[in-house]
Amino acid sequence: MEYTTLGNTGMSVSRICVGCGRFGRNDPTKLDDDAAAAFVDRAIELGINFFDTANIYSSGESEEILGSALAKHDRDWSVVATKVRWEMDETNPNAIGLSRKAIEQELQNSLERLDMDTIDLYQIHRWDYDAPIEETLRTLDDTIRRGQVRYLGASSMWAYQFAEALHTSERLGLDRFVSMQNHYNLAYREEEREMLRICEDRGIGVIPWSPLARGFLARPLTELESTERGRQLAQSDRLQAYRANGGEEINARLEEIAANEQASMAQIAIAWQLHQDVIDAPIVGMRSIEQLEDAVAALDISLSESDLAYLEEPYEVKPVSGHN
Repeated sequence: MEYTTLGNTGMSVSRICVGCGRFGRNDPTKLDDDAAAAFVDRAIELGINFFDTANIYSSGESEEILGSALAKHDRDWSVVATKVRWEMDETNPNAIGLSRKAIEQELQNSLERLDMDTIDLYQIHRWDYDAPIEETLRTLDDTIRRGQVRYLGASSMWAYQFAEALHTSERLGLDRFVSMQNHYNLAYREEEREMLRICEDRGIGVIPWSPLARGFLARPLTELESTERGRQLAQSDRLQAYRANGGEEINARLEEIAANEQASMAQIAIAWQLHQDVIDAPIVGMRSIEQLEDAVAALDISLSESDLAYLEEPYEVKPVSGHN
């Protein structure tokens, strides 16, 4: 395993982050307690110490399952990230958003589900247009002062919003966001225009979500619907966004280079991210130990400058996606 510091925090994280959105119960497409425990055991054996979840994933079950799976391991070893923003209780109007009340009660709930005293990285799960950013940032700063959270992170938003949040934290003397979890992969690179530039300039850690474009980059287009994940993607608007403006050609070139490297398409797509200097650790959502091992093996793949240029060349501008 390779490790890097998350932005300029000094905290070391594995270069592969396990996305725990597929942890859940009573759903055949997700990993239940036993399956997730075996999955986490293997991830730790492989040297992964970075795990990302959210309160909304499987209505809190993902946090419960992750917390339970990590309980038998050294807590100091793992770096646990979770998120807050989306509705957790439709009967409670304050169980959504980034107000002081919402953050404080949802943080407490997340700590209890994870069975942890402190969350390593607490992230806002998109921008809240209803809560003043000053209130959100003061509340998050308080969570650090109380020892409930170590670092603060953000996720997909407009670059001007992120810049406003960073400036506000500095103006008020508050702990600022140290990471950005954004939508970024070979088939969607709009983040390169502004967001990644801000992150690089300000020493912000970048931990992209959907590095495999929901499976679009993991297999040839002719095989896309061979998995449940692929069938779900085929029914979504995002598939067209990935396919458009050079996406189909990128898929074909990815297949070509994978064959040349005797690797899977997923490995090449992840390796491409790992070759981007601004990226700390892609967040890879996986359902099987085989997929986990496949992702870790991507660390050993070295792509030439010509390979990188060949993969990137077909890309054309696309509508912004993933901010809500």
